[in-house]
Amino acid sequence: MAAVVETSAQCAMCRSTLENNFSNGEPGIAAGINTGILYLLVLPYLAAVVIGVFWHKFTKHGGKEFGERAA
Repeated sequence: MAAVVETSAQCAMCRSTLENNFSNGEPGIAAGINTGILYLLVLPYLAAVVIGVFWHKFTKHGGKEFGERAA
């Protein structure tokens, strides 16, 4: 069973700054902070995928260079 719970994961200072800017008609800062949060979320997964691809390539080919072919 999975339950969906809405959470607020921003600190109080970030939230108040974003709410003040958004209420003053400047949604650009809020969009930038949300983009930064998504960027920080994606980077570890992207790094894991890149490392996994290189690991798979090197173990699959027995440590040979990418350009070499077995005779």
